[in-house]
Amino acid sequence: MADASRGERKEGRKPQRPRVMADTTQAIASDIFSGRYRPGDFLPTENDLGVEYGVSRTVIREALKVLAAKGLVSSRPRVGTVVCDEDNWNIIDAQVLAWHAAHALDDRLFDAILETRRAIEPLVAERAATRATLREIADLQAAWEGMANAGDDIATFSRSDIAFHQVLYRASHNPIFRQIGGMIDTALKFALEATNAVSTDRRAEAVKAHQEVVEALRLRDGEAARKAADHILDLAARDLVSAKQLNKQDKAR
Repeated sequence: MADASRGERKEGRKPQRPRVMADTTQAIASDIFSGRYRPGDFLPTENDLGVEYGVSRTVIREALKVLAAKGLVSSRPRVGTVVCDEDNWNIIDAQVLAWHAAHALDDRLFDAILETRRAIEPLVAERAATRATLREIADLQAAWEGMANAGDDIATFSRSDIAFHQVLYRASHNPIFRQIGGMIDTALKFALEATNAVSTDRRAEAVKAHQEVVEALRLRDGEAARKAADHILDLAARDLVSAKQLNKQDKAR
């Protein structure tokens, strides 16, 4: 009976610790991204962090392990935990991007995402034009229709835009491109959600440019697909400038 009681008490406990640890990890990351703790700064001791965030030293230690695995901090025995240089941050990690998104738009990050896309996507589109299956072309068409029919619903427009690029990378049938696409997938979502928050007229231009890619794949025209992808990226570069300006206005308020 005693064992059963202990089992019931154990089963009745609420699994709060994982959530507490996740919240604490995000809170420390948030303080790093906001500039409270800058690269090269030493974080307070585990005891002091525990007091500050209202959690145990064990939770702090586990949170720091997560941040270290993502390149945000580095622990030095008998010295302390230091914030790593930004170049070491695993910025395309889904969690890191989610934590980062809560703060101001990072110009370097968005410029890097766009630069990566410019280096890859035109060739991806060119290869997809000759390799895509009929099913993949149909999926690309469906994603484009989602963008075209989204109207003022930015969330729906962004989801469809993201799906479009996911299909395009897959349709290249190049395993390296597909893996690269998977690596930058979260970063791409982050960028598209920011740049899609522009005027309806500009989204209409993006819809037309994406339609050009669909048509190029349907005609199996690699050169046209590459040009259409370049057109999409030119529009993305323009909208990125607008997104940066909006961000500066938000900061000034």
